[in-house]
Parts: sequence; C-alpha cells; structure tokens
Amino acid sequence: MELTVISGKGGTGKTTIALALSDLVKDAVKADCDVDAPNLYLFYDGRDIRKEYFYGEKKAVIDKKFCSGCNECEKVCQFDAIKDSKVDFFKCEGCGACILVCPHNAISLKEKKTADVYITQTDKGIISRAQMEVGSEGSGKLITMLRSNARNFSDENTLIIIDGSPGIGCPVISSITGSDAVLIVTEPTQSGLEDFMRVMELCRHFGVLTLACINKYDINEKVAEEIESFCRENDVYLIGKIPYDDTVMKSINEVKPIVYYEGSKANKAIRLMLDNICKYIKYLNQ
Repeated sequence: MELTVISGKGGTGKTTIALALSDLVKDAVKADCDVDAPNLYLFYDGRDIRKEYFYGEKKAVIDKKFCSGCNECEKVCQFDAIKDSKVDFFKCEGCGACILVCPHNAISLKEKKTADVYITQTDKGIISRAQMEVGSEGSGKLITMLRSNARNFSDENTLIIIDGSPGIGCPVISSITGSDAVLIVTEPTQSGLEDFMRVMELCRHFGVLTLACINKYDINEKVAEEIESFCRENDVYLIGKIPYDDTVMKSINEVKPIVYYEGSKANKAIRLMLDNICKYIKYLNQ
C-alpha cells in the first residue's frame, strides 16, 4: 500500500506532513523521493544498512589519443559544454551531437554516477533515500529505484509513505504512478491554488485516487474556501485543514516530528486527517 505526498509548489509543508503521517502509522516504510532536497533522515537516529550507486546520466568523453583538435564538436554543441577539446560535465546534456560530427570517432558517451542510494534503518523503521551528486538532476529512474527499494522492506500489510517532489515534473510522475493514493498539500495563496490545479490534473491523468489538505488554511480563509470549492467541483477529497502553528517551526528547529508536541494545533489536525485518510484507504496498520 503506497501513499504519495506531493505539492504543486515548494514550501507548502509537504515534508512536515509526510513525516508526521509516517510517524503516526505503525511500521510505515518511508521513501524520500524528493531527491533534490532529501531530509527525512535528519529527523531520526539511524544507520545506513545498504549503499549502492545510481548511474542516471551519460556525458561526452573525448579520447585525446584520437582527437585532432578540429573543434567540430565545439561548433555543434548547443550547450557550450566543449571548449578546447575538453568537456564541462556540468553543462553536457549527453545529447550525442558531438559524436555524430567527430571525424575521428574520438568521442563517446560514458555513464556518470548521479547519486548514492541508501537504505537507512532508524528507530522508526526504514527510509529509502538518495544523495545526489553536485550538479546532478533528479530523474524518474532514480525515483523508481527508491520505491522499489522501499517495497523490498514491506509486505501487503505495510504502508509505504512517499515524500514526493513539488511540481509536475518527471520525478513527480514517477512518484505517483502506481500509488494507491496521492495526498496533495496546498496552501491558501493564489499561487498555491494555481499550482494545486496543475498537480491535481496530473493525478487525474494517471487515474490515481486524489486526496487534498490545506496547510495554514487560516492565513487566508477566502482562498481556502476557493480551494474547497474547487475540490468539490472536481471530485477531489479534502481530508484535512491544518491551522497555522508556530510550533511547526519549533519542531523543525529541534529536528523532531510535529506529532511529538502535544499542545500543537497542527499535530491535532494531522491526527484527525489521518483518521479521514483511513476512510479512503482500506488498510492502515496503525
């Protein structure tokens, strides 16, 4: 059983909510698929029990033994990645145009390591995560690998909670396809509403059960009402409204999930939201 938590934009509180839900559900397996900014592991004491390398990009490599310095490759490169017969890996997109024009077959594409992939054992269960190389980009293949690793440590009675990337790009698509449900976290701002509409359409396209919650709903109740109306009109289940709560910032500063703060309004709202999620997902091992 997989629940993917995503948002239309960054900064909505997606990771805070994903972290809280995974802490409340007994034996939940976590998959941190927000690979450009992975941070779930920071909230737990744990140790890495497995590490492997992920090769998700190809870069041009020039063999000096065959290169004549004709600079045909430099002329054809649209990314300014080649200068004086040297390749700037940060600029190279691996398109292969340089290979086609090289008269001496001196250029080839080589796989480049883009991330270290970890399985981390914590006192609150398994986290499947990755650490990107500097300058590398997250890819759908990497997300697929992280989800597969998480499944290896779960069974049919285990809930996998996936912290997805914000937006509607390839990593998000790879995070939601095949999930049992998606929870979209939004906020009551005009940009939050517009981005929520985009990511909701993405979920609809892939036919995934779509749930929604409004974080910090009381900072702009007018826009929050617009989001509620939009959900009703588009058969999106609004399962939570979380109030603004200064304790959330305190929990982040103290690196502790918000569910450990008993007086927190956000904590109470998230617990209630979990009860509502149970109405739409048949099994949660609480």
